[in-house]
Amino acid sequence: MAEEPAMPQSEYVIGPGDTLQIFVWQHPEVSVTIPVRPDGRVSTPLVEDVVAVGKTPTQLSRDLEVQIGQYIREPTVNVIVTSFIGTFGNQVRVVGQAVQPQAIPFRQDMTLLDVIIQVGGLSPNAAGNRAKIIRRSGSQEQDIPVRIQDLLNDGDTSRNLPMQPGDVLIIPESWL
Repeated sequence: MAEEPAMPQSEYVIGPGDTLQIFVWQHPEVSVTIPVRPDGRVSTPLVEDVVAVGKTPTQLSRDLEVQIGQYIREPTVNVIVTSFIGTFGNQVRVVGQAVQPQAIPFRQDMTLLDVIIQVGGLSPNAAGNRAKIIRRSGSQEQDIPVRIQDLLNDGDTSRNLPMQPGDVLIIPESWL
């Protein structure tokens, strides 16, 4: 019998702006769907200001069980992330002249083209060939020039760079 290859063990870490469904077994009156506030906390009908950012859904479930356990005997809590953005280190942020500048969750094998599609493309005032990716590695910061217009208009796939978690794509405005 052949052994199956080990799968990498990584769990999703909750970030600000994520939407969580907090389900308390047999207690629908305290089960809620709520956003994680910008300060990284959530509040439920029985518990206020619990830190959610930086925790996995399982860790937050156990924390809520302890807190809710002050009011309900032996609660079973399940946290489901229904809409996710992730922590800043697990996002790709797009600023400047995109149709919809935003922070998007990083996913495995994400490319520059994937990011451009996610933000709706370039705005009419964009200087896509003067764009750059800011990438941090430890205390080092690297500026990577990218030519988005060549990628989109000419189909130059050599310009379709792989993205990394934490990248910031800056799309400047055209001078004209």
